[in-house]
Amino acid sequence: MKVTLGLLAALLITGSSISFFKYERDVPAVTSSGQHYVVVDDGMWQHARPGLNDLRLYSADREIPYVLETERDSSETEQKAIRVLQPATVGGKTQVLLDMSALSEYDRVALELSTKNFVAHARVSGQDDPHGARWASLGITTLYDLSDEKLGRNATLQIPLTTYKFLQVTVDNSVKPFDVRGGTAGITRAQKAVWRNLGTGLATAQQGKDTIVTFSVLENAPVERVVFEMDPAQPNFRRDVEIRGDKGNWYGSGDISRVHIQRNGQRIDVERTSLDIRGTGQGTLRAVIHNGDDAPLKITGARLEQYERRIYFDAASGAEYRLYYGDMGLGAPVYDYAKLFHKDAGASEVPSGAEVANSAYTGRPDERPWSERHPAALWAAIIAAVLILGGIALKSMRAATS
Repeated sequence: MKVTLGLLAALLITGSSISFFKYERDVPAVTSSGQHYVVVDDGMWQHARPGLNDLRLYSADREIPYVLETERDSSETEQKAIRVLQPATVGGKTQVLLDMSALSEYDRVALELSTKNFVAHARVSGQDDPHGARWASLGITTLYDLSDEKLGRNATLQIPLTTYKFLQVTVDNSVKPFDVRGGTAGITRAQKAVWRNLGTGLATAQQGKDTIVTFSVLENAPVERVVFEMDPAQPNFRRDVEIRGDKGNWYGSGDISRVHIQRNGQRIDVERTSLDIRGTGQGTLRAVIHNGDDAPLKITGARLEQYERRIYFDAASGAEYRLYYGDMGLGAPVYDYAKLFHKDAGASEVPSGAEVANSAYTGRPDERPWSERHPAALWAAIIAAVLILGGIALKSMRAATS
């Protein structure tokens, strides 16, 4: 019983509570349901726990699951609607014909299925003539919906890059012909990283043959790239660069260059004026450009950047949300939503409101042992005990000698 109560107390202390957060922000209601996101800004980096572990999203007093995504290089699928033709039962299985003629090429087909709680195999074949006798096999995909178990769903056919004008899909009979309501298809394309500006260079100075560009670094914010802007009149160059913190700690190194030349009848145009780095804000940062015996570069600007971080969540139309942070005793959340997350290419940004102090803030209970919370009382008790014991010993010595 004592162990159970102790565990319950520990969970209550380490869990989240609105009254434990120092800061909050309004997240305005959205007009459409579905996946949305909030962009992490400077205030969150400065006042949340390092790593943003204590971010929590609430609707009224209900905690809303979310996933924190870093917008690095990625890929996404551009989708177009497709028609479902000739739904039928063939040999005890469901068979539909998909009209893919609106797409020049594709590698993903997302079906719209009305059935729930099933697992089925879908065999996909391709052909340019819908009445042709010879269909090319494109593979088998497992489709499922595990709604009752809250384990997600998959209704997307995974196939190689294809240009066939028609697809024939044969599915186990747990999916009925008229359960296939429609679908979309497209091709997976690369997505560029989304960068966020962390501030421009404060000063540029010469130190011997080196150019030193100094930046102010936002506390706790990861720094992932430094970008230099050059005068268009700057001739070709290649310079080694080191990035160091205010205490000499190393953030990264590499080179920047501009090469516009013609060799053997071939034009070469290369310009690389950014450098990937790795570190977390600690005050100031210095970019040391080694010029060697060349004249200093004509630098017109410089800035620090980080990958944009986004808080993705599923929003209900008209619902209002609040974002809380600033609880230094709170660990990262563990949500099924994050484990099963799939980014929606159509997700839209919800601008968060201004940061304000949480009016309900009380702070966490002091979790330290009593002796650490009251050291003066502890020492007073120790001294009193020593004096009492000393008095008793002295009294005993006197009694023994009398």
